[in-house]
Amino acid sequence: MPTVLERPRTPATRFRRNLGKVFIGLGLFAVAFVIAYAVDLIATIGTVPRGVTVAGIDVGGMDREDAEAKLRTELEPRLTQPVRITAGDVVVHLDPVRSGLGLDWPRTLEQAGDPPFSPITRLLSFFTSREVGVVTVSDPNLLRQAVVDLAVQRINHGMTEGSIGFRPAAGDGAVEAYPIDPRQGQELTDIDGAVTLIRDNWLLSGGVTVPVSVTHPKATAAGVRAALDSLVAKAVAQPVIVQGDGRDAVLRPAEIAAGFRFRPLDDGRLEVLLDQNALQAGLAPQLAPTERQAKDAQITFPGDRPVVQPAEDGRRVAWVKTFEPFMRVIQQPGERRLVAVYEPQRPGVTTDAVNALGIREVVGEFTTSGFSGAMVANVHAMAGKVTGAIVRPGETFSLDQRTGPRSAANGFVAAPVHEDGTGPALIGGGVSQFTSTLYNAVYLAGLADAGHTEHDYYIDWFPPARDAKSLAEDGSTVDMLFTNDGPTGVAVQAVASGSSVTVRIWGTKRFRVESATGPQTDIVDPPVRVGGPGCQPSPGIPGFTVADTRIRYDLRTGAEAGRDTRTVTYRPRPHVLCP
Repeated sequence: MPTVLERPRTPATRFRRNLGKVFIGLGLFAVAFVIAYAVDLIATIGTVPRGVTVAGIDVGGMDREDAEAKLRTELEPRLTQPVRITAGDVVVHLDPVRSGLGLDWPRTLEQAGDPPFSPITRLLSFFTSREVGVVTVSDPNLLRQAVVDLAVQRINHGMTEGSIGFRPAAGDGAVEAYPIDPRQGQELTDIDGAVTLIRDNWLLSGGVTVPVSVTHPKATAAGVRAALDSLVAKAVAQPVIVQGDGRDAVLRPAEIAAGFRFRPLDDGRLEVLLDQNALQAGLAPQLAPTERQAKDAQITFPGDRPVVQPAEDGRRVAWVKTFEPFMRVIQQPGERRLVAVYEPQRPGVTTDAVNALGIREVVGEFTTSGFSGAMVANVHAMAGKVTGAIVRPGETFSLDQRTGPRSAANGFVAAPVHEDGTGPALIGGGVSQFTSTLYNAVYLAGLADAGHTEHDYYIDWFPPARDAKSLAEDGSTVDMLFTNDGPTGVAVQAVASGSSVTVRIWGTKRFRVESATGPQTDIVDPPVRVGGPGCQPSPGIPGFTVADTRIRYDLRTGAEAGRDTRTVTYRPRPHVLCP
């Protein structure tokens, strides 16, 4: 039998055979895929697409009726349960019923759609999931108001900076330090955005997170506790003894605590600062007996001439130097002591300065009298407060600043407001008697008038247009000022005796002063008025206008150095008749 020879297999032959097998395999796979796709397509008609979840519940591939039943079973209990709302560092709960929230069951499943025709999408659905959420029905007004109420009442809060507080503890002046933990400030600014988030996601098992605007504190809780443990708690554990010169003072823990201030730093630490003024407030009264106040040189009038009372140096606690070791001392165990440091206190006005003022002779003097009753006490009080006043070159003297308020606490009593005993009774009544006397002494001394007000009515106890009042009928004060425009100082001496008062201006005499008073013009007769209950009869005083000119002559040359003219209009004072 003849032998059949096989054709040798070449690489091309093998490639053709393998390629044929591949095509056969692909064809079989395509047939199987088409069959499987057709079966799956038929099997999923009327079902929810695979991989679909609603509010986290897997209903993919289920019959729609079964899917709705499952959703009702699992979601209906949630419809009345409080909705957890997380906002920054706050967790609150929202009542869905009162907030107008509900669920649209048919539309919830409808939004899942039908199973896709795409074979690729169908294939991928075996490996992926798709959350379609729920379709919420809501009352927009109720829901928005509920969110606003939550924001105002629960969510929004201010920022609390980390710090340290103190509370009373057992023992006299004992305190306990405690940390004030930092807390961010926050505000729900996007109300409408929060309403949308809650409406769309309120049935999710984890609740809803709404964004808030946050203000972060600087100090951290760790920074606060580090400052508390390392320094502050030790500082207020026991008192500090401050050793003065011959007398000790005690800073109790509560007073030490009052001296602490805290400043948060950008790196989270809490810096501990010392308020020396607060510590000083607790110590100053205790150490006051160890201090000595400096005394200014002053001029007194023990007799008829001014006498310079010498200045005296003093000493006081140098608080800054005293507190320099304080932060170190308060961390020491056992008894803690500070040593008070003293510094000299110099007088504001030295003896040499007063002696150099040239106060050696009377340059202006005026005396008035005739006041009586309670007015005597007020005029004497004014004189006692003004005497010894020194006015340096260029300075302005204020009677109100020198005497203080016209009050009972300041030594004044109730008296008729006018110097002649008429007018309503007021505290300090009649003091204008002294004011006019002072004004005329200043006038004759040739000093510059810096402001005064004449009486409303003329009183013939003073030259016309040369009076000054200090108290108005409504009880308000009226200041009287003068300026020392000379090269040397002046001093005021006021002597009140009985119903008279004399004011002398001491200094270095520069002028001879003359007064020229003009005629009275525009005279107005006083009206007549019948008084009522409690009437006080009063003679009427005409009103008029008058001018006064002060002429100053230089004592060295005799030449005129200046003149000042002041025109005053006095009102008529009624003639009061009492029935």
